[in-house]
Formats: sequence, C-alpha cells, structure tokens
Amino acid sequence: MSTSTFRAAVVRSPEGPGSIEIIEVPIVEPGPGEVRVRIAAASVNPVDLGVVGGAFHAMGMIDQPEHTGLGWDFAGTVVAVGTGVDLAVGARVAGLVDGFDRDFGTYAEQLVVPAAGLAVVPDGLELTAAATVALNGLAAAQLLDVLDVLGDAPAGGGTLLVTGAAGAVGSYAAALAPERGWTVTGLARAEDEEFVRGLGVGFTARAEPGWDAVADGAAMQERALALVRDGGIFAGVQPGAAPAAERGITVGVVVAHPDGPRLSGLLARAATGRLPARVHAVVPLAQVADAHRAMAKGGVRGRYVLKP
Repeated sequence: MSTSTFRAAVVRSPEGPGSIEIIEVPIVEPGPGEVRVRIAAASVNPVDLGVVGGAFHAMGMIDQPEHTGLGWDFAGTVVAVGTGVDLAVGARVAGLVDGFDRDFGTYAEQLVVPAAGLAVVPDGLELTAAATVALNGLAAAQLLDVLDVLGDAPAGGGTLLVTGAAGAVGSYAAALAPERGWTVTGLARAEDEEFVRGLGVGFTARAEPGWDAVADGAAMQERALALVRDGGIFAGVQPGAAPAAERGITVGVVVAHPDGPRLSGLLARAATGRLPARVHAVVPLAQVADAHRAMAKGGVRGRYVLKP
C-alpha cells in the first residue's frame, strides 16, 4: 500500500456481497474540527447489507456517481488532528458515520471525521468491542428519544414492548428504557430468555396486543404496530419506511446520528458490562463479503467486526 493511499471497501453497482470491492483511496488531512483515525475495527450491521443489496439505492436515498462507501460505526486511534480539536494524537476513540449518500465509510483503514461526534474509549474496553456500540447504542437511545417526543411514559411506568430484544438495537433499547420510566418487556425467541432477562427486563416469546408503546428493534413493522394499544406509540428503526398509522397510534422512526457525549456514556456502560458489547467474530477487511454472507443467513448473536 502506498503511504499516500489507504484501502476501503465500496460498492459501485450494489448487487449483494459479491459486488463489494476493495479500492485504494487518497489520504486526506483533517480540516478544522476534524480528526483522522486509523481504524482498528469496524462493525458489520444489517443496514450495511441493505446498502450492498441496493435497497437504499432503490429508495432514492443513495446516488453516488462512482461508488458508495460501506460501514457506519468504528473504533480506532487518532493519527492526525485539525485545528480546534481537543483530542490528542494517540487517543483511542469510537464513532459513527451517518447518512446513506456518501462515498466513504468505516470499512476502511483510515477515516476523517468531525471530532465532536467521537467518544474516547474507556481503558477497560477493547477496540473490537467498542466498534459494536456506536450505531446500535445510539440508535437505541435515540429510539427511546422518539418515544419521549411522541409521548412520555405514563405516570407509574407505562408498558413498553421491545421487539428483537436479543438483537443489537433491541437489547440496548431494553436495557436503557427502564431509566426513562417504562415497564419493559423484551420480545425474543425462547432460547434467548436468559439473555433478555439478564438485561433487567421482563421477557416474552409471544406478545399479545395492548402495549402502551412498542420499540420495534426487530423491524417487524406492521406486525409490531398491531401490538400497540389504541392511541399508543410506535417507534421504528427503518428509515423511510414507517408503517401507516392506525387506531390513533402515534408513529415515529429513528435515524441514528452521531452524538459524542451520549456515545461516551454508552461506552462507559459497555466497559462495566451494563450494556452488552457482543463480538461474534473478527475477520480481515479482505473477507468482508464472506462476513456479509454469513450475517445474511441470520441467527448471529453479536457482530462481525472487520479488522483492516
């Protein structure tokens, strides 16, 4: 590799894992308020599979003339800083790159990002684990923000059902929601009961209708909406695809965005075990297509993490 370039994974024509390419990208220096990070680990998320499969291109959310960058969250080490940045070279950080219509992503050896969206990784947390927290942790916290905006938890603790409570977003939402005043039950498969109850919430493998609110971490969409009581609240996780409101239900959708201070708190929780940072396997960047294929088969608990 040239010292003036770095490797990054992209898609030109999104047609599934086989269309992922590793290309050489010119190194750029950080501008004011930015840092350049040498990436140690980047998480593979379901949204990445959607990008590679062309789902968001088809929805008109991506229109890149040459290629689309892959990957949302990452952890690594600061190697260069722009003006007005408090972070020092050598700092271990984690962060999130948001938005769909971009030619760069975290599946790369380096990345230039705004420093404000980063958080320092606690000493007790490995970078491979830290790389799994930003997207799912911030999505979960911001999913609960959606519920707050649409209607606060009723006095005495309204009932909240979190679908996909053994998954990445769902498990974080379930763990964080009691602090917002909700009485929380996680919906997951029977074999995940121990894990879900370990988050400090109730469990069900088969939910009946009548919940004050549903946080749809599993993207069940209309099936989850049907579980909300009349006049209740639904918060979803599929950008651009909110289910149609019915029965007086208020519907909202989260679109995760960087938030350095909040990410710092999430990483601190992960470092102490209060939030599960689950790594399924660490694979080289060159094997990104294989990781996508394995994840697409489903049933994976924890994240595939790419190591450049």
